[in-house]
Amino acid sequence: MKSRFIISILCMTLAFAIMSFIKPKARTTVYLIGDSTVADYANNYEEGKDYMKTRYPVTGWGQVFQQFLVKDSLKKIDKLIKTDSAFVDDRARGGRSTRTFFQEGRWRLVYENLKKGDLVLIQFGHNDGAEDKTERYVNIEGYKEFLRLFIEQTRAKGAKPILLTPVARNFPWKEGKLQNVHGLYPDAVKEIAKELNVPLIDLNQKSMDFFTKKGQPYASENYFMNFPAGLYEAYPNGQKDNTHFQTKGAVEVARLVFEGMKELN
Repeated sequence: MKSRFIISILCMTLAFAIMSFIKPKARTTVYLIGDSTVADYANNYEEGKDYMKTRYPVTGWGQVFQQFLVKDSLKKIDKLIKTDSAFVDDRARGGRSTRTFFQEGRWRLVYENLKKGDLVLIQFGHNDGAEDKTERYVNIEGYKEFLRLFIEQTRAKGAKPILLTPVARNFPWKEGKLQNVHGLYPDAVKEIAKELNVPLIDLNQKSMDFFTKKGQPYASENYFMNFPAGLYEAYPNGQKDNTHFQTKGAVEVARLVFEGMKELN
Protein backbone atom coordinates (compact mmCIF):
# COMPACT_ATOMS: atom_id res chain seq x y z
CA MET A 1 0.00 0.00 0.00
CA LYS A 2 2.82 2.34 0.96
CA SER A 3 4.76 1.53 -2.23
CA ARG A 4 1.70 2.33 -4.36
CA PHE A 5 1.37 5.69 -2.62
CA ILE A 6 5.03 6.49 -3.25
CA ILE A 7 4.73 5.49 -6.92
CA SER A 8 1.65 7.69 -7.24
CA ILE A 9 3.49 10.66 -5.74
CA LEU A 10 6.46 10.07 -8.04
CA CYS A 11 4.17 9.91 -11.09
CA MET A 12 2.49 13.15 -10.12
CA THR A 13 5.86 14.83 -9.55
CA LEU A 14 7.08 13.63 -12.94
CA ALA A 15 3.89 14.87 -14.62
CA PHE A 16 4.27 18.33 -13.09
CA ALA A 17 7.94 18.41 -14.12
CA ILE A 18 7.05 17.56 -17.71
CA MET A 19 4.27 20.14 -17.78
CA SER A 20 6.66 22.83 -16.54
CA PHE A 21 8.88 22.23 -19.57
CA ILE A 22 6.04 22.21 -22.09
CA LYS A 23 5.33 25.74 -23.16
CA PRO A 24 1.71 26.54 -23.97
CA LYS A 25 1.09 27.23 -27.65
CA ALA A 26 1.67 30.87 -28.44
CA ARG A 27 -1.31 32.81 -29.73
CA THR A 28 -1.43 36.25 -31.28
CA THR A 29 -4.37 38.47 -30.45
CA VAL A 30 -5.58 40.65 -33.31
CA TYR A 31 -7.41 43.63 -31.82
CA LEU A 32 -9.85 45.54 -34.01
CA ILE A 33 -10.68 49.10 -33.05
CA GLY A 34 -13.13 51.17 -35.02
CA ASP A 35 -16.79 51.94 -35.65
CA SER A 36 -20.01 50.13 -36.59
CA THR A 37 -18.65 48.89 -39.92
CA VAL A 38 -16.09 46.83 -37.98
CA ALA A 39 -18.19 45.84 -34.94
CA ASP A 40 -19.31 42.38 -33.85
CA TYR A 41 -23.07 42.57 -33.32
CA ALA A 42 -23.50 38.88 -32.48
CA ASN A 43 -21.18 38.73 -29.47
CA ASN A 44 -23.46 40.24 -26.81
CA TYR A 45 -23.20 43.67 -28.48
CA GLU A 46 -26.29 44.76 -26.60
CA GLU A 47 -26.42 42.91 -23.32
CA GLY A 48 -29.44 40.70 -22.92
CA LYS A 49 -30.67 41.19 -26.49
CA ASP A 50 -30.96 38.41 -29.04
CA TYR A 51 -28.92 39.35 -32.12
CA MET A 52 -31.11 37.34 -34.48
CA LYS A 53 -34.23 39.10 -33.25
CA THR A 54 -32.93 42.64 -32.79
CA ARG A 55 -30.04 43.17 -35.25
CA TYR A 56 -29.62 40.44 -37.87
CA PRO A 57 -28.56 40.67 -40.69
CA VAL A 58 -26.38 43.70 -39.87
CA THR A 59 -22.78 42.46 -39.68
CA GLY A 60 -19.49 44.26 -39.15
CA TRP A 61 -16.51 42.91 -41.09
CA GLY A 62 -14.73 42.24 -37.80
CA GLN A 63 -17.56 39.90 -36.83
CA VAL A 64 -16.56 37.47 -39.60
CA PHE A 65 -12.80 38.10 -39.67
CA GLN A 66 -11.80 35.12 -37.52
CA GLN A 67 -12.48 32.70 -40.38
CA PHE A 68 -9.66 34.31 -42.37
CA LEU A 69 -7.13 33.78 -39.56
CA VAL A 70 -7.20 30.00 -39.32
CA LYS A 71 -4.01 27.93 -39.24
CA ASP A 72 -3.61 27.44 -43.01
CA SER A 73 -4.29 31.11 -43.74
CA LEU A 74 -1.74 32.30 -41.19
CA LYS A 75 1.02 30.86 -43.36
CA LYS A 76 0.23 33.58 -45.89
CA ILE A 77 0.83 36.37 -43.34
CA ASP A 78 3.65 34.79 -41.36
CA LYS A 79 5.66 38.01 -41.19
CA LEU A 80 2.75 39.79 -39.49
CA ILE A 81 1.64 36.90 -37.27
CA LYS A 82 4.46 34.60 -36.25
CA THR A 83 2.42 32.19 -34.13
CA ASP A 84 0.37 29.27 -35.43
CA SER A 85 -2.77 30.58 -33.76
CA ALA A 86 -4.56 33.93 -33.82
CA PHE A 87 -7.63 35.23 -32.01
CA VAL A 88 -9.68 38.19 -33.22
CA ASP A 89 -10.69 40.47 -30.34
CA ASP A 90 -13.16 42.91 -31.87
CA ARG A 91 -13.48 46.04 -29.71
CA ALA A 92 -15.10 48.22 -32.38
CA ARG A 93 -18.31 50.01 -31.49
CA GLY A 94 -21.02 51.77 -33.48
CA GLY A 95 -21.03 55.56 -33.54
CA ARG A 96 -17.47 55.94 -32.29
CA SER A 97 -14.84 58.26 -33.65
CA THR A 98 -11.17 58.22 -32.69
CA ARG A 99 -11.92 60.73 -29.94
CA THR A 100 -14.97 59.08 -28.38
CA PHE A 101 -13.34 55.63 -28.55
CA PHE A 102 -10.51 57.08 -26.47
CA GLN A 103 -12.65 59.20 -24.14
CA GLU A 104 -14.93 56.31 -23.19
CA GLY A 105 -11.96 54.24 -22.03
CA ARG A 106 -12.32 51.69 -24.82
CA TRP A 107 -8.75 52.20 -25.97
CA ARG A 108 -7.43 51.88 -22.43
CA LEU A 109 -8.97 48.42 -22.12
CA VAL A 110 -7.14 47.36 -25.29
CA TYR A 111 -3.86 48.99 -24.26
CA GLU A 112 -3.82 47.33 -20.84
CA ASN A 113 -4.11 43.87 -22.42
CA LEU A 114 -1.67 44.31 -25.31
CA LYS A 115 1.32 42.01 -25.37
CA LYS A 116 4.37 41.77 -27.57
CA GLY A 117 3.56 40.53 -31.06
CA ASP A 118 -0.16 41.35 -30.95
CA LEU A 119 -1.72 43.27 -33.81
CA VAL A 120 -3.99 46.32 -33.63
CA LEU A 121 -6.01 47.07 -36.77
CA ILE A 122 -7.26 50.66 -36.68
CA GLN A 123 -10.18 51.81 -38.85
CA PHE A 124 -11.98 55.04 -38.03
CA GLY A 125 -13.33 57.91 -40.09
CA HIS A 126 -17.06 57.34 -40.62
CA ASN A 127 -17.96 59.22 -37.45
CA ASP A 128 -14.94 61.52 -37.21
CA GLY A 129 -16.15 63.21 -40.37
CA ALA A 130 -19.75 63.74 -39.17
CA GLU A 131 -19.69 67.54 -38.83
CA ASP A 132 -23.40 67.63 -38.04
CA LYS A 133 -22.89 65.38 -35.00
CA THR A 134 -20.70 67.40 -32.69
CA GLU A 135 -20.65 64.70 -30.00
CA ARG A 136 -18.49 62.52 -32.27
CA TYR A 137 -16.97 64.88 -34.85
CA VAL A 138 -13.18 65.17 -35.01
CA ASN A 139 -11.48 67.47 -37.48
CA ILE A 140 -8.62 66.24 -39.66
CA GLU A 141 -5.83 67.39 -37.35
CA GLY A 142 -7.52 65.90 -34.29
CA TYR A 143 -8.11 62.67 -36.20
CA LYS A 144 -4.42 62.45 -37.03
CA GLU A 145 -3.45 63.12 -33.41
CA PHE A 146 -5.60 60.27 -32.10
CA LEU A 147 -4.21 57.93 -34.75
CA ARG A 148 -0.70 58.89 -33.60
CA LEU A 149 -1.68 58.13 -30.02
CA PHE A 150 -3.03 54.66 -30.87
CA ILE A 151 0.06 53.87 -32.92
CA GLU A 152 2.62 55.05 -30.40
CA GLN A 153 0.98 53.33 -27.45
CA THR A 154 0.59 50.12 -29.45
CA ARG A 155 4.29 50.14 -30.25
CA ALA A 156 5.17 50.95 -26.64
CA LYS A 157 3.74 47.55 -25.68
CA GLY A 158 5.68 45.74 -28.41
CA ALA A 159 2.54 45.22 -30.50
CA LYS A 160 2.09 46.08 -34.19
CA PRO A 161 -0.33 48.72 -35.48
CA ILE A 162 -1.90 48.48 -38.94
CA LEU A 163 -3.83 51.47 -40.29
CA LEU A 164 -6.91 51.11 -42.48
CA THR A 165 -8.60 53.86 -44.42
CA PRO A 166 -12.37 53.91 -43.72
CA VAL A 167 -14.37 51.38 -45.73
CA ALA A 168 -16.55 52.83 -48.49
CA ARG A 169 -20.21 53.67 -48.20
CA ASN A 170 -22.56 52.72 -51.02
CA PHE A 171 -22.67 56.30 -52.33
CA PRO A 172 -22.09 58.44 -54.29
CA TRP A 173 -22.05 56.61 -57.62
CA LYS A 174 -20.99 58.44 -60.77
CA GLU A 175 -21.04 56.93 -64.24
CA GLY A 176 -21.11 53.41 -62.81
CA LYS A 177 -18.23 53.97 -60.38
CA LEU A 178 -18.43 54.26 -56.61
CA GLN A 179 -16.80 57.46 -55.35
CA ASN A 180 -15.01 58.46 -52.15
CA VAL A 181 -17.49 59.75 -49.57
CA HIS A 182 -14.97 60.34 -46.78
CA GLY A 183 -13.40 63.58 -47.96
CA LEU A 184 -9.82 64.05 -46.74
CA TYR A 185 -9.95 61.42 -43.98
CA PRO A 186 -8.49 58.58 -46.10
CA ASP A 187 -5.62 60.87 -47.14
CA ALA A 188 -5.02 61.72 -43.48
CA VAL A 189 -4.60 58.02 -42.68
CA LYS A 190 -2.11 57.66 -45.53
CA GLU A 191 -0.16 60.67 -44.27
CA ILE A 192 0.12 59.23 -40.77
CA ALA A 193 1.13 55.84 -42.18
CA LYS A 194 3.95 57.50 -44.09
CA GLU A 195 4.97 59.80 -41.23
CA LEU A 196 5.23 57.00 -38.65
CA ASN A 197 6.13 54.19 -41.04
CA VAL A 198 3.00 52.18 -40.23
CA PRO A 199 1.66 49.38 -42.47
CA LEU A 200 -1.40 50.61 -44.38
CA ILE A 201 -4.38 48.87 -45.94
CA ASP A 202 -6.25 51.28 -48.22
CA LEU A 203 -9.64 49.72 -47.49
CA ASN A 204 -11.48 52.74 -48.87
CA GLN A 205 -9.98 52.23 -52.33
CA LYS A 206 -10.17 48.44 -52.19
CA SER A 207 -13.85 48.49 -51.27
CA MET A 208 -14.72 51.18 -53.83
CA ASP A 209 -13.05 49.09 -56.54
CA PHE A 210 -14.74 45.89 -55.37
CA PHE A 211 -18.25 47.33 -55.18
CA THR A 212 -17.76 49.10 -58.52
CA LYS A 213 -16.86 45.78 -60.12
CA LYS A 214 -20.03 44.22 -58.73
CA GLY A 215 -22.20 47.17 -59.77
CA GLN A 216 -24.53 49.40 -57.79
CA PRO A 217 -27.71 47.27 -57.99
CA TYR A 218 -25.94 44.07 -56.92
CA ALA A 219 -23.92 45.73 -54.15
CA SER A 220 -26.98 47.55 -52.81
CA GLU A 221 -29.13 44.43 -52.61
CA ASN A 222 -26.55 41.85 -51.53
CA TYR A 223 -23.91 43.68 -49.52
CA PHE A 224 -25.55 46.67 -47.85
CA MET A 225 -28.59 46.80 -45.57
CA ASN A 226 -31.22 47.30 -48.26
CA PHE A 227 -34.21 44.95 -48.26
CA PRO A 228 -38.01 45.03 -48.26
CA ALA A 229 -40.44 44.72 -45.36
CA GLY A 230 -41.16 41.34 -43.82
CA LEU A 231 -37.84 39.71 -44.64
CA TYR A 232 -36.17 39.90 -41.22
CA GLU A 233 -37.64 39.95 -37.73
CA ALA A 234 -35.42 42.83 -36.61
CA TYR A 235 -36.60 45.03 -39.50
CA PRO A 236 -40.33 44.45 -40.00
CA ASN A 237 -40.60 47.56 -42.17
CA GLY A 238 -37.54 46.76 -44.25
CA GLN A 239 -34.37 48.82 -44.36
CA LYS A 240 -32.56 51.29 -46.58
CA ASP A 241 -29.03 51.69 -45.28
CA ASN A 242 -26.00 52.21 -47.50
CA THR A 243 -23.40 52.31 -44.74
CA HIS A 244 -23.79 49.02 -42.87
CA PHE A 245 -23.33 45.54 -44.25
CA GLN A 246 -25.39 42.43 -44.52
CA THR A 247 -23.41 39.26 -43.77
CA LYS A 248 -22.33 38.75 -47.41
CA GLY A 249 -20.98 42.27 -47.57
CA ALA A 250 -19.11 41.93 -44.29
CA VAL A 251 -17.46 38.71 -45.48
CA GLU A 252 -16.29 40.37 -48.70
CA VAL A 253 -14.87 43.35 -46.82
CA ALA A 254 -13.13 41.03 -44.35
CA ARG A 255 -11.65 39.25 -47.36
CA LEU A 256 -10.33 42.57 -48.65
CA VAL A 257 -8.70 43.25 -45.28
CA PHE A 258 -7.05 39.82 -45.31
CA GLU A 259 -5.85 40.41 -48.87
CA GLY A 260 -4.37 43.67 -47.65
CA MET A 261 -2.54 41.82 -44.91
CA LYS A 262 -1.16 39.36 -47.46
CA GLU A 263 0.13 42.28 -49.52
CA LEU A 264 1.83 43.76 -46.46
CA ASN A 265 3.44 40.40 -45.78
